[in-house]
Amino acid sequence: MAAALDAPPRKLVVGTSMYSMWFEYPGLEARLRTLAEFIDQMAAEAERHYQAGLDLAVLPEAAVNGGLEGPASQVSFPLAGPVLDTMAAAARKHRTYVVVPMYLAEGSACYNVGVLLDRAGEVAGIYHKVHVVQSQTDGTLEGGCALGADFPVFDCDFGKLGIQICFDMMFDDGWEVLARKGAQIIAWPSQAPHTVEPRGRALKHGYYIVSSTWRDNASIFDPVGQIIAQTRESPSVVVAQMDVSCAVVPWQPGLGNGAAFTARYGDAVGFRYIESEDRGLFWSNDPKVPIMRMVRELGFELVPELLARNLDVQNAARGCPPSSD
Repeated sequence: MAAALDAPPRKLVVGTSMYSMWFEYPGLEARLRTLAEFIDQMAAEAERHYQAGLDLAVLPEAAVNGGLEGPASQVSFPLAGPVLDTMAAAARKHRTYVVVPMYLAEGSACYNVGVLLDRAGEVAGIYHKVHVVQSQTDGTLEGGCALGADFPVFDCDFGKLGIQICFDMMFDDGWEVLARKGAQIIAWPSQAPHTVEPRGRALKHGYYIVSSTWRDNASIFDPVGQIIAQTRESPSVVVAQMDVSCAVVPWQPGLGNGAAFTARYGDAVGFRYIESEDRGLFWSNDPKVPIMRMVRELGFELVPELLARNLDVQNAARGCPPSSD
């Protein structure tokens, strides 16, 4: 995720949650009230830790319906009505974007979705889960869910957001498409609590990933593949501040594990350098000096540039690309 040369710092606070819903369903009104309370808690944590408002709240997979049993046609809800009324009110209350995962009744079909609400509580978009899980007992796709067919990226006022849901983690296509479309943050509502795969995908594609889960952990991963915030209790929330106008800079002569940046720019730059990964995540704290201007002024390369330069030299020396057979 290379910041544009003219992109100023863009810091935001993101919240996520872990909520184990293996209990008797309390009714739609009570469930929605609980989800709204999670957003209240995230907003309070954003203010407490960063003296800032909440910019994005991510809830777990099927948060609206979790605990209901039966085919998709019996456990799905329409978006219009109580679901949208309650969750839109929470978004407006805190002026935050919200990812609301649910089994959604859409016409005659049912989908596993992530509904994105904007700060005014309006529907900014809906991601329909592409890789729906087949039951090993009756062969149905999540009780009869229809399948999504694309991987949209949503333009938010803080940057570009993508959504993947649970089993999508196991397939490369969505993650690659979202990277190609310029996504900077991926919300990943899930029942599965993976950490190794999302770390790898964040590192490979250079975006943040925010997991919101039912068990074990809910985590926020940075573009160097590090967990920068995590909760392991249910129910609970956790928040983290990030800057989507950031740059991943790999080891190279003169970098000094990031010391070259502070020597030149002092407190105007921030970073986390991970020596075990030979790279760091860098961001600007000066609205007038984008991080990429700092990178260029110091003469450093980004990871794709370093790889491309070396591959060109290798192929020229070899006389051809390496065999793929």
